[in-house]
Amino acid sequence: MNNYGFVRFAAASPSLRVADCDYNTSEILKIIDEAESRNVSAIVFPELCITGYTCADLFLQRTLLDGAEGSLRQIKDATKGRSIVVVVGAPLQISGRLYNMAVAICGGRILGAVPKTFLPNYSEFYEMRWFSSSGELKETSAIICGEKVPVGINLIFKTPDYNFAIDICEDLWTPIPPSCLTSLNGAEVIFNLSASNETAGKQGYRKVLVSQQSARCIAGYVYAAAGNGESTTDIVFSGSSMIAENGSVLAEGERFTFDSKLTVADIDIERLRNDRLKNKSFSVSEYSFLKDMQIQYVDVEAAVNYSEFKLQRRIPSMPFVPADDNMLNDRCDEIFSIQVGGLAKRLLHTNIQSAVIGVSGGLDSTLALLVLVKAFDKLNLSRKNIYGITMPGFGTTDRTYTNAIKLMQSLGVTIKEISIKDAVIQHFKDIEHDSDVHDITYENSQARERTQILMDYANKVNGLVIGTGDLSELALGWCTYNGDHMSMYAVNTGIPKTLVRTLVAWISRMHMDNISKTVLDDVIETPVSPELLPADKDGNIAQKTEDVVGPYVLHDFFLYYVLRFGFSPVKIYYLAQHAFAEQYQKEEILKWLKVFFRRFFSQQFKRSCMPDGPKVGSVNLSPRGDWRMPSDAAVGLWLKELEAID
Repeated sequence: MNNYGFVRFAAASPSLRVADCDYNTSEILKIIDEAESRNVSAIVFPELCITGYTCADLFLQRTLLDGAEGSLRQIKDATKGRSIVVVVGAPLQISGRLYNMAVAICGGRILGAVPKTFLPNYSEFYEMRWFSSSGELKETSAIICGEKVPVGINLIFKTPDYNFAIDICEDLWTPIPPSCLTSLNGAEVIFNLSASNETAGKQGYRKVLVSQQSARCIAGYVYAAAGNGESTTDIVFSGSSMIAENGSVLAEGERFTFDSKLTVADIDIERLRNDRLKNKSFSVSEYSFLKDMQIQYVDVEAAVNYSEFKLQRRIPSMPFVPADDNMLNDRCDEIFSIQVGGLAKRLLHTNIQSAVIGVSGGLDSTLALLVLVKAFDKLNLSRKNIYGITMPGFGTTDRTYTNAIKLMQSLGVTIKEISIKDAVIQHFKDIEHDSDVHDITYENSQARERTQILMDYANKVNGLVIGTGDLSELALGWCTYNGDHMSMYAVNTGIPKTLVRTLVAWISRMHMDNISKTVLDDVIETPVSPELLPADKDGNIAQKTEDVVGPYVLHDFFLYYVLRFGFSPVKIYYLAQHAFAEQYQKEEILKWLKVFFRRFFSQQFKRSCMPDGPKVGSVNLSPRGDWRMPSDAAVGLWLKELEAID
């Protein structure tokens, strides 16, 4: 089975006894067994876990040092014939100096040992009393457990699935942690063996350090801290363990427990590689800072069997919409402000003090109108200079028409109603089209008539035509070329449909009076439709967009992973099965994924000449910025990959 770029890591916090190497080794081996049973590829233990971090002057006792090396040998032997990578902490003597070291082990051999660079010697810390810094280590190899192994802070371990390097505790708290340099040299996951004690407020700061270092290095970061069993003579250790990926904390272990514990998460290595590929500042940093750094690469034969791999990571079904309510409120406020700010700047630049917008009673035009009103308020312009035009056609329903009128009334804009029916009927006669044939000509004629009205009316009032189409429609090409596709400034082009609905709901909740709120709530519940085909016999919307192109919640999911990470179709299909396990059958997901790629490729010509509009997130389709694609690119390779699934 393909693991689709995911690799499972664990941060361990064993229950230990200070200076009892035998007991500690026994606990370490138990945790390794548990991790292996959970298909973990690599497990990281805390700093000096074999002896305990709080041994103090006992570190200078030969008995303890010999016991630590004996434990290393025991752990090494226990990994024979196994593919799991184990990283433990131990005090090791090399050329007459004692080092606080992280030792990487796999398959019955010691892969290498990394010494701690930054030794805290302030407040409650006295590491320089016992240990030497990596800067004092002149050797590039040493004899450990009878084997000659590479040593140094410049080690990068290369497995078949990922490359890793090592920080040790205080290394992370410095201006330039060693992992900054090893990441620039190819390390994709950083293991941090820590013994960070607890003080009030420290956990929050520590969590920020881990998440930010993973973001700065575009890397995974596995942080394992000492916990139960360390001496509490003067300080307390909680066992704070966490796993982060490029700024996001994927898993966080429980603190202050008495038992050994394991924190496990799946890191997406492919996602990290794609982000590094796109981020040219990352490669420039490599060129600028690493001219004199000599890296030792250590090959690791750790061929993990993924036949039993089952993704345990949660995949959000709506990646554009934060799940946390507080974050959602902040995000909506920020996005709305970006939209308003972009439009306000365009109005100021053009010295235009009026605007024209088509208001259908649907989600997109509603959001665009709300942005427009807020921009006018920001510039102290009269809302009466906003001309909201509703243009009933053959498919307009009472519900959307009524909502459009009520919304404009509640917002205090100038309302214009211009029916397109007579003009379109005359147009059908001019081009000799049968009005009873409800084909693409029938639909697009209405969309282009509406755009013509908006453009001409804007000329009449010296106004700016505000576009309403969203990011999802641009991705699918679900707009009429030179119809609703065109405007003078498009405020929704960076907003996917799932986020449009969320934004309107947020505005309704946070900014509207009761009358406007009632209208907005009904707009949110209205089926998405261009209303270009006649209503059903009961006067309800007959043409429902999602019946034709598929669910927007799926398409937004596909769009996010195609543009944000460049994932393959088969990986997106794999992720979607996890995200929508309770909503859609895998056959449905595959069907609409094929539709997405066909439309995404075939409709690029519309995006190549799209109007200006503000970028609001990491996914955007502007041909002048984030997405440059030839209009005649072939989709064959992408569809071939999906056809192979069948």
